[in-house]
Amino acid sequence: MIDLTGKRAVVTGGARGIGGATSRLLGSRGAHVAISYRTRAAEAEALVAELRNAGVRALAHRAEMGDRASVDAFFERVHREWGGIDIFVGNAGVWPADEVAAPAITDERWHCTMDANVHGMFYSTRAALRQMDAGGRIVLISSTAGQRGESMHADYAASKGAVIAFVKSVAVEVAPRQITCNSVAPGWVDTEMCEQPFAGDGRSRIAAGIPVGRVATPEDVAAPVVFLCSPEARHITGEILNVNGGSVLCG
Repeated sequence: MIDLTGKRAVVTGGARGIGGATSRLLGSRGAHVAISYRTRAAEAEALVAELRNAGVRALAHRAEMGDRASVDAFFERVHREWGGIDIFVGNAGVWPADEVAAPAITDERWHCTMDANVHGMFYSTRAALRQMDAGGRIVLISSTAGQRGESMHADYAASKGAVIAFVKSVAVEVAPRQITCNSVAPGWVDTEMCEQPFAGDGRSRIAAGIPVGRVATPEDVAAPVVFLCSPEARHITGEILNVNGGSVLCG
């Protein structure tokens, strides 16, 4: 079993969905977990209590990932209380559910998506690296959309494509420090973010287009994330691990 006892992990957007499942699994493997959240304070504090009851240190901190000062304040708190970071999981992000063709994307929507998914990813990864010791692990959540595009969601696809390019670049830079940097790219996942497309018969139609025949659970995504955070994955870096039931293979 993967043993992360005593490792200090940070998970952005760690209160629910993929982030919540990842936080729980990291804690179950012995890691201390610091999570950021934006609006779900009650859920974040409940998860912190759950992790502490399991015998690991945990903290929650409100942060706007598109705001550099807010992100830095979160990581400064982690450094002040824990002295550094061993694992960073960049999970926070948005997926605007409304379908909008590229010519109709507003400046507001574009900047909102980029602030959360690109600027937030950069600010948080930079902050993590500044206090990460040799042998650390970075895993950023990208998406199937970042590899093959997503019609009517060009802003989202572009943002996740940026994550993929960033991962490959950083992986080479930090390799001399024995830090690995990888990405997990989910397809459709059973989270609150997907409620709108899953409404009515949407979920069944989506599942029918996935080769394995079902939508992923958050736990399906969390397990590969935690593997990439482990010593067992020490020779894997710069990789994009698809967790989408084979959907990226379909036209």
